[in-house]
Amino acid sequence: LNVTEEKFVLDTLAGCTEYKSILDVVINAFYVQDGRYCPISERNLYIVICYLATFQLEEIGLQHFSRIVKSLDTAKMQQFLRFFFNDLYLNTWIKDEWNHFYDSVYVKENWIDPLLRWQPKVQKLIEKLTDKLSNRTTTVKTLRVTQPKEFNLTVSKPRAIPPPSPAPLPVLPKRQPVPPSIYKPPKERKQLEEIKTKNIQKAKDLLLKANTNQFRCATIKPEKREGTILSSREIDPFLPQYLEVVWESVLTQYFEELTKQPQDLIDNIPIKLNTAAILREGALYQRKLEEELKRIENLQQGAGDPSEFLEWQKQMRGKDLEEQLAEIECRRLQGKLSYEEAVLAHQNVIQENKKKADLLREEKAELMHLYAEKRLQEQKEMKELVEQVMEGHKNVKQVKAKIQEYKQQIVQQVCEESGELLQQALEEKEDQNRKRYELIHQIRAIESIPIIRHKFVDLTETGGHGLFGEMSIVELRERLALLKEAQKAAEEEKRDQIIHEKQAKEQLILDKLDQISQFRAELGRAAALKQEEKKKSQSGERPMKDERILNLQKKIEEKTMERKKQAGLL
Repeated sequence: LNVTEEKFVLDTLAGCTEYKSILDVVINAFYVQDGRYCPISERNLYIVICYLATFQLEEIGLQHFSRIVKSLDTAKMQQFLRFFFNDLYLNTWIKDEWNHFYDSVYVKENWIDPLLRWQPKVQKLIEKLTDKLSNRTTTVKTLRVTQPKEFNLTVSKPRAIPPPSPAPLPVLPKRQPVPPSIYKPPKERKQLEEIKTKNIQKAKDLLLKANTNQFRCATIKPEKREGTILSSREIDPFLPQYLEVVWESVLTQYFEELTKQPQDLIDNIPIKLNTAAILREGALYQRKLEEELKRIENLQQGAGDPSEFLEWQKQMRGKDLEEQLAEIECRRLQGKLSYEEAVLAHQNVIQENKKKADLLREEKAELMHLYAEKRLQEQKEMKELVEQVMEGHKNVKQVKAKIQEYKQQIVQQVCEESGELLQQALEEKEDQNRKRYELIHQIRAIESIPIIRHKFVDLTETGGHGLFGEMSIVELRERLALLKEAQKAAEEEKRDQIIHEKQAKEQLILDKLDQISQFRAELGRAAALKQEEKKKSQSGERPMKDERILNLQKKIEEKTMERKKQAGLL
């Protein structure tokens, strides 16, 4: 299309999209009344003609509009224009429907009045179309043979053959030297150790503070602590010993701080206890009382005093602590020795890598030479292939002529078959529409018969479905009322039972509080006496050195000297 025709087509498409709502009003009414037998596939054709007649008739002129109409099917255009340019339709329902979308004054002045003004001239066009239909003779439509056109193929340009001289080999960039930071220990390791030390100290402070502010009934006594450590050693002999040492040091500091505080102040700390705490503490004191009675009974029957065993246990634990500290120091020195050996191994690996790099450079030079020769061979083969393709293009025209004749035969056969199928489809469609019309008449006749849909219900009668336990609605309501009364009586009985249980529980809690106050007073006096005895019996421990530690320190010094010499050589 040229520029003018392209602009006209685009404007028409944009207008049909913009005024689709008002155009659909006319087209839908046309399909309901005059265009009942028109195919729905021609809907867009009527939309375009309606748009041109309503909005573009004054711009393009009646002559141009007549040429567009005459180029289309005469019967369809005559039928649509007669429907659309009807004075009665334009002044009544078309105008009312368009007023729903736009202002009534605007519709009348810009659309309805111009259509009525053009109506006499368009009526003449409709009469010409009618005369043409009445004088039309049946002519056999000849099928137009497809005239093939030769493809406008782009002639490919021959590829330029590069010169046979090989391209220069790329120069490898200079290797960057190894940074000196590789041979130095990272700063992050030192920072992690400092953070670890601070976290350990912070955890100890928090543990000491939490143990100091806890309930007095839950404080750990010295003899209880020793018994707990003994039981843990018996249950799990593989528990790490250093955890036990740290725990003992924390508890020792806690008891020292506890003895410095006034005992009266500790006893008079107000503690608010709930029901669960009271019952839990009462059960604890009851268990302690039973254990004390059992111990006294065993002493009366001749059992021995465990003080000697506890003293022996303390000595054994001291020896275990010394051995454990020596073992930890040995592991630390062994780790340091492994670090020195790893640095020496790293330096040896660097020297081996240098030798391997020289070998790789020589191999790379040989591979580049082989690649250049292979590239020249591929270029020669490509040149021969291009010559073969150029010869093949000369035989294409003969093949095209044969294909063209074959396609013409196929098109002629398809046109004959499509005409027969179209006639058969139209007959089947008319048959189907007639059957539908008869079926709709029968359905409407059936729907017009009145039906009595009232049903009277008696609530005292059963449904009569033949089920076991079937009852009427009145009997069902009576049974539901009896069940509600029984449920209400059960709820009252349960409420009375809950009140009695609550009173008994309150009395039990009061008894437990009295018992707890007596036990606290007695345990406070006993704890003060034991703290004084422990101060007198405390003694310090001496650190020791092991021969293994001295040997490891000498080995580390030797490895360090050897590493420094190796670094100086590198």
